[in-house]
Amino acid sequence: MEGPAPTSHAASGVPAEGRCSYFVEKKRRFCRMVAAAGKRFCGEHAGAAEGENARKRILCPLDPKHTVYEDQLAKHLKKCNSREKPKPDFFIQDINAGLKDEMENPEQLVPFSSLSEEQLENLIKKLRKASEGLNSTLEDHIMSHPSLNDALNDPKNGDCAVKHLKQQASILGNIEKLKLLGPRRCFVEFGAGKGKLSHWVDIALKDAENVHFLLVEKVTTRFKVDGKHRKKNSLFERLQIDIQHLCLNRIPVLQEGRLPVVGIGKHLCGVATDLALRCLVETYAASFEERNEEPLAKRIKNDKTEKESNILFKEGNEKNIPEMWTPVAGIVIALCCHHRCDWRHYVGKEYFKALGLGAVDFYYFQRMSSWATCGMRRTSLEASDITTKRKDDQNSDNDEHDDGGDRLTDGSTDGVPGILTAEEKKNIGHLCKLLIDQGRLQYLQQKGFSPALQYYTDPSVSLENVLLTAVPAHLSSQEATH
Repeated sequence: MEGPAPTSHAASGVPAEGRCSYFVEKKRRFCRMVAAAGKRFCGEHAGAAEGENARKRILCPLDPKHTVYEDQLAKHLKKCNSREKPKPDFFIQDINAGLKDEMENPEQLVPFSSLSEEQLENLIKKLRKASEGLNSTLEDHIMSHPSLNDALNDPKNGDCAVKHLKQQASILGNIEKLKLLGPRRCFVEFGAGKGKLSHWVDIALKDAENVHFLLVEKVTTRFKVDGKHRKKNSLFERLQIDIQHLCLNRIPVLQEGRLPVVGIGKHLCGVATDLALRCLVETYAASFEERNEEPLAKRIKNDKTEKESNILFKEGNEKNIPEMWTPVAGIVIALCCHHRCDWRHYVGKEYFKALGLGAVDFYYFQRMSSWATCGMRRTSLEASDITTKRKDDQNSDNDEHDDGGDRLTDGSTDGVPGILTAEEKKNIGHLCKLLIDQGRLQYLQQKGFSPALQYYTDPSVSLENVLLTAVPAHLSSQEATH
């Protein structure tokens, strides 16, 4: 039983000064909550403690992970951190979710581990036929950026820190290569976590004028780095919201400043990538087409003399500014966790349907995609440790999202019919990822972008090493002609 520490627990030590004296038997330690002045126990354990009154504590109906005095429940519900908070103006329910196709929504599927060898063989045949003609070998765009040189060479960094820095440096290098690293822009980091990618973008921009950062993260994040930025020319704003409900059109800085948006992300898990793409190019960019607003570049040309326009154009090229204003200037997202994709939210449905594939095929392909990175070479003990360490949020700075992919609800990969070698499964996993990403590329092309996939880091740094980039097609074609 748990309770106030008996004398038999003396060997375990005593609670720290000012901390609760309640001994938690399950954890073999004292409670670490702060006790009120003159009290031995914290509010959580006061009711069960010796010498305290008999006020009854009950589970909070909003969050059963904590308790509250029954006679103070009404007061607690008004201030409980788990209460439903007022929705911000930029919240629109399911605005980026995509249409729900009831006819294509698989409700009851044969568990993956229950597939027969014949069923699995048919799935693999479908996959290979659908993948015919796709280039499975991507170009290497492993880059770096001088802004991270000191951090990369810091001897105090451990292996994990160095791996993250290498990825951030390469992403930053690719952003610069696409001419997206410049002033008068709004960088939207999806699945921002601690905000380190935006941090390095800001460092690289130095004193660039009028730069805004929107850090989108649905969970509360500790140890954020964006709070340390106090530069006059760049502003950081956190949006605690699920990407599924984010309407960028209602963000004041984008309403008032008309800044071109650059969407960025490091290890944006599965479905979050699709939601982010739809948020940028469908919800946000399309709204300008609907309004039929005159491009900023055209207004400037009308308002100024030809001479002034030429000067502005020249300065724009020198400062790395797109010569024609566009709502979304570019997208640079490091992909991750295709096994967490979802048919409803997937942006490449049309691509799959054109290949004769549907929701059921997508379900199995996304499951098999984990074979590319799920650590089939690892021991079961290592896999167990990884599963324990994984987090449910869209992006964690402490987790590369490399493993745990095929941790099926009905069993592990050991339950798959044994007709494939580990290497064959790995190759099939890569094909599944490629096919899913190809649907994303076609979606972006249809929306007027010039997209590409490339390797941005070495597999030894991260097994999830593919970067999705996209710039408006008209800007890409202009660059090609120069």
